[in-house]
This record gives sequence, structure tokens and C-alpha cells, in this order.
Amino acid sequence: MSVKVLRVINRDRCIGCYSCMYACTRQLRGLGGTSKSAMRVRAYSGVEGTFSIRVCARCEEPDCAEACPTGALKTAPGGGVLLNREKCIHCGACVKTCAITALQWDEEEKIPIPCIHCGQCVRYCPNGVLALTDRQGPKEGDGHAK
Repeated sequence: MSVKVLRVINRDRCIGCYSCMYACTRQLRGLGGTSKSAMRVRAYSGVEGTFSIRVCARCEEPDCAEACPTGALKTAPGGGVLLNREKCIHCGACVKTCAITALQWDEEEKIPIPCIHCGQCVRYCPNGVLALTDRQGPKEGDGHAK
């Protein structure tokens, strides 16, 4: 089974236009703005033209899901997480646990914003900073499929 994984492939080409974040917010929530995006682009303090780009690594055994005390975050097929909003108790343990600080938090609704690896951000990046790549997952029947 092949799964799509969002990757930062040309960080040095990022100009901080936030087109990727706007596209993500539109795709996930049907809204404008960047605050409800599943990814983050930030300028490094004091350094002109250098940006930090945080995207979900689609972990196969995500720490964020393991940290969720209610099971609101579950491992998605092929890795990454899916959110069950009704089970979320708004504790933020998932975001605090993400080792690469890629899981974003909706400050208004007090829920995590998991990436769905749809590639919308890739389509709207004007400089080819992001890519949706294929990762081979475990094959059914090999003892590793879940």
C-alpha cells in the first residue's frame, strides 16, 4: 500500500507568502486566513529570508495519538492521525507531545488540526517548497499491517 506524505523539499526557496497555509485552511475548514491551517510557516527571528516550515511527518506510530487520553486522535491508515472532535477534551497533550512541533492547535476551538496529506498546500506554493511524496506502507498479510 502506498500513502501520500507531505514533505518540505526546498526550504531555501520559501518566501514566506503563506499561500500554503491559506490553501490548507480553505481545504480543511472552508475559511480564509492561516490560523486554522494544519501546517505552519514562520520567519526565523532576526534572519531575513529564512523560514521554518512545520508539516506533519505522517508518523506510523504517532506520539500525538498515544498521548491523547480519550482516543480522540487515532492513527490513520498509512500513518498520521484522524481526529474525532466529540472525544476531544481540549487538553492539548497531543500538541505538546509532537516531537517535531508539527501538530497545530486551533486556539478558537481548542482542538488539534491534523494534516490530511491532501496536497492542497503543494498546489498553491509558488516556489516548489513542498511535495506530496509516496511512501510504501506495510503490505497486507506481512504481519505488520494494522
